[in-house]
Amino acid sequence: MRPEGVQKGKGSGVKNRGSTKKNKSSGTKGKGSGMKKPKKVKKRAKRLQPLSEASAASAAERAAARQAAEEASRRARHLKALSHRTGEERELEELLFGDSLNVEEEELLQSLASPPRLNAAEGKSFRKGSRGSEVENEAKGKLPSKKPAWVDEDDEAEENVDMTHRYRKDYMKSDAEKILTKKKLKRRLEEQFQQAMGGVPAWADLENTKKSKKTGSDSDTDEDDDLLCKTGNYITSSESLPRGILKMTTCLPANQERFVDGRLSTVQFHPSAQVVMTAGQDRSVSLFQVDGIKNPKIQSIYLESFPVYKACFSVNGEEVIATGTHHRMFFVYDMMSGSITPIEKVRGLEERFLRSFELSPDGSFMLLTGTSGYLHLLSMKTKELISTMKVNGRCTASAFTPDSSKIYSYSKEGEVFIWDVRSRKCLHKFEDEGSLEGKCMALSKNNQYVACGSSSGVVNLYTTDTCLKENKPKPVKAIMNLVTAATCVTFNPTTEILAVASREVDEAVKLVHIPSYTVFSNFPVFRRKQIYLAQSMDFSPRSGFFSVGNNKGKALLFRLKHYSDF
Repeated sequence: MRPEGVQKGKGSGVKNRGSTKKNKSSGTKGKGSGMKKPKKVKKRAKRLQPLSEASAASAAERAAARQAAEEASRRARHLKALSHRTGEERELEELLFGDSLNVEEEELLQSLASPPRLNAAEGKSFRKGSRGSEVENEAKGKLPSKKPAWVDEDDEAEENVDMTHRYRKDYMKSDAEKILTKKKLKRRLEEQFQQAMGGVPAWADLENTKKSKKTGSDSDTDEDDDLLCKTGNYITSSESLPRGILKMTTCLPANQERFVDGRLSTVQFHPSAQVVMTAGQDRSVSLFQVDGIKNPKIQSIYLESFPVYKACFSVNGEEVIATGTHHRMFFVYDMMSGSITPIEKVRGLEERFLRSFELSPDGSFMLLTGTSGYLHLLSMKTKELISTMKVNGRCTASAFTPDSSKIYSYSKEGEVFIWDVRSRKCLHKFEDEGSLEGKCMALSKNNQYVACGSSSGVVNLYTTDTCLKENKPKPVKAIMNLVTAATCVTFNPTTEILAVASREVDEAVKLVHIPSYTVFSNFPVFRRKQIYLAQSMDFSPRSGFFSVGNNKGKALLFRLKHYSDF
């Protein structure tokens, strides 16, 4: 017999074995469950995949529905805004926009709707390309063309221009051209401009400017950049004087503080200072400062019993030479010392009266015009006679060339003699075309033109080259704007204006534009007496002022705005 403890122990052992079996079985179950778990995860993932797609589709549908609702509300607001317009607003819109109100409601709503939204990537690319696309569209001209609201029939019809107007008379070639179309007038103006300028300027040639723009685009941009980096006045007046209308203002008379009693025989500007001199029949010579506002008097000298026929500044501007109307003597006024020296008699000079004279531009000689065609050449330093020359007939006018090497003398018979100053010999002689009696003459400061005025009022303009070569030269222009004898002609320092005048009729003063040989239409002022009988004329050293001495004792002063300096 076995003891009970053993049996119990065995039984417990058996139980333990069973428990171990259970544990083993459970262990095996655990192992089996561990092997089947990955298959379940795959099945669950396959089940979740269609669920996520369905939820994304439902979200997109909800977003689309939300966007459709917003679009519907926006349309409702726009329709409400459009429905509240009054009748006046509708009429005004029809007047401004024409048929745009007949556009369908759907197109209006689309035009009022905001542009579609873009995602982040599309927005960046759009912002990068928008700047370049806008510039390209503007450059290429791809803007949408709009239909005009109306068409004016008068725009297509050719408009006629009345050519009998005083500003357009010069452009008429014959009396039959009293009316021209705008196109013909434009062509006529172009022809006149090309004739005045000597051809088409480079800036007016469109083909050349286009080529230069294409070839030099890079350089132009660099120049523009440099220009924008600087400050200053880049607008300047044109260098050449335009034709047609002369911009000028009327100032107070130069001798406002002391008018001359009677005829003003001489008015002349100082060669270097801003001073003008007047002299006349009241036996006085006066100096005035020119400012265009008050023109204050500087000094006056009185020459007893000596009515002044002509007075002139010396070239250096330090002396004034004055001759009388019925005297053999002349006076020299030294402005530096204030002394007045009478030259009572010149040795070897047998003349009853000494009136007209000219000074050489280099300041070396003084040419006195005597009677019976005699010309007396004096030294400016010693006031002594150097030599005498004679022309056929009576000499009425004379002038030095700008280099003081030659003398032009104009006879009463209409012949012009050219003399050499050094040898005092006659180099050439020519006839003034159509001249019945010579009256006055002038040479331009650049030695390019010679102007001869005759008793018929015609002023012939020659070039110096033709005058030196031909015996009967043809004038480049015959100025026929004076109806009485031309008594005074003078060029301005830049040889752009020729002033011609007659002392026999009131307001008989004309300013001629030299490059085009046309008269400025705004001087003198139409139907307004201002100048009266012109006795003498002169331009300031840089053409800033123009003065006319008249028979009322006034030195009229005009400011020429084209020229900036005195």
